[in-house]
Amino acid sequence: MDRNRLFWASRRGMLELDLVLLPFLDNVYDTLAPADQRRYIQLLEEQDQDLFAWCLRREDPTDPELLRIVQIIRDNTGLQE
Repeated sequence: MDRNRLFWASRRGMLELDLVLLPFLDNVYDTLAPADQRRYIQLLEEQDQDLFAWCLRREDPTDPELLRIVQIIRDNTGLQE
């Protein structure tokens, strides 16, 4: 996915998600291994409510692939438990 499409896919309907995903895209995405970049793209296909719960540690994804990228996002955004 090209960078412009990735940016627009990372913009969500919730300000809280924009404040997590857009800085992650700007500061961390390019440093990820290709497999983790694919996981991030896969993550963007999920519903905003699920992303919100996962990023804010209210729930964990059941899919281990999604859990891996969610954990990377959590670790790199300064979101506290």
